[in-house]
Amino acid sequence: MHLGPADRHVERQAPINPRKAWYRNLEEVKPNGDYEVTFRLKRPQPSFIALLASGFSPVYPCHVPARDMRTHPIGTGPFKFVEFKPNESIKVARNPDYWKTDRPYLDGIIRNLSTSVLAFIAGKLDMTWPYTVRIPLLKDIRSQAPEAICELAPNNVSSSLIVNRDAPPFRNPELRRAMALSLDRKAFIDILSDGQGDIGGVMQPPPEGIWGMPPDVLQTLPGYDPNIQKNRTEARQIMQTLGYGPDNRLKIKVWTRDTPFYRDPAVILIDQLKEIYIDGELETIDTTSWYPKVMRKDYTVGSNLTGNALDDPDQNLYENYACGAEGNYNGYCDPEVDKLIDRQSVEADQEKRKKLVWEIERKLAEDGARPIIFYDRRATCWQPYVKGLTIMVNSVFSGARMEDVWLDR
Repeated sequence: MHLGPADRHVERQAPINPRKAWYRNLEEVKPNGDYEVTFRLKRPQPSFIALLASGFSPVYPCHVPARDMRTHPIGTGPFKFVEFKPNESIKVARNPDYWKTDRPYLDGIIRNLSTSVLAFIAGKLDMTWPYTVRIPLLKDIRSQAPEAICELAPNNVSSSLIVNRDAPPFRNPELRRAMALSLDRKAFIDILSDGQGDIGGVMQPPPEGIWGMPPDVLQTLPGYDPNIQKNRTEARQIMQTLGYGPDNRLKIKVWTRDTPFYRDPAVILIDQLKEIYIDGELETIDTTSWYPKVMRKDYTVGSNLTGNALDDPDQNLYENYACGAEGNYNGYCDPEVDKLIDRQSVEADQEKRKKLVWEIERKLAEDGARPIIFYDRRATCWQPYVKGLTIMVNSVFSGARMEDVWLDR
């Protein structure tokens, strides 16, 4: 099977693990023979099993050095690594020792790093890489390859404004609030997704997201009032009280990762910040340097994407908003919010837990913790003979096993 290229970040083995915050509640892990382990928790946590089952929880062999895992990874999945040709292809083959004895159906997969859409239209690829086809390219595929099957779906990837709170003048919460009030979320969606995206808060918006706020509740949060001119008038008043204005504009750099999914929102963000006397200059960073850069807070203002591993508050809140978390790129910290995060984590009743999550959502919006701009929708396309493919709607990372996919030809 042949796949198109992905726009996924490269995660290298490093001392800092963004997912470390997921397991704050883990006391110890004990092996029980060769095929069983016991996880002992400090307190109840209903979401723990879901965290383990997500696509961001691979089991690495302790006896293989991290250096070797980067060039020849091994694991227990449905496919085994065969070869990697930089800037050309990645090849995997069926794992005969996979724990599901009748899976996978495919003998192997080749990820081709060619121009995916053109190659797919020409019939050289069986499918595009999941969740990477944006609306303009989707229109090209549908017009030039009408027999192709395409599904446009939400993916629980949010675009956000990140601000380094430790860097002057952004230590001032009023300045950060003005920046959040400048956002016209619908404009992002209309320009980038032809109106096919979603406005949401920290948690993925419904109906695909079960924890997100409905629109009528979301609009009561600071910065989410659909009256954009009203929001920006308030933002300009704030900026003027801080000494900025038409004749004294704040000049900043806006950093982002050097890929289209990051650059395009950053360009719109810079344009919208001009409305409140902020002039931004775009600085793009190579993919291999982007995450280390923001994790060490070597930036002032950034446009970022956050791909959640699953639709669950524990994953999102502990990783991105808890004090000291590795994924908390802008250094937000409120001990009271941390207590609320722990409270919702313990709660087994879904409706009671949802109320706690919404309370956290409101507090994060009031604090301008990490203003969420919008949630994108992207398409996956495949040839009619590709069968057994399931498109996920709440994570781009949890449907990549490809163990049920087969080719009817």
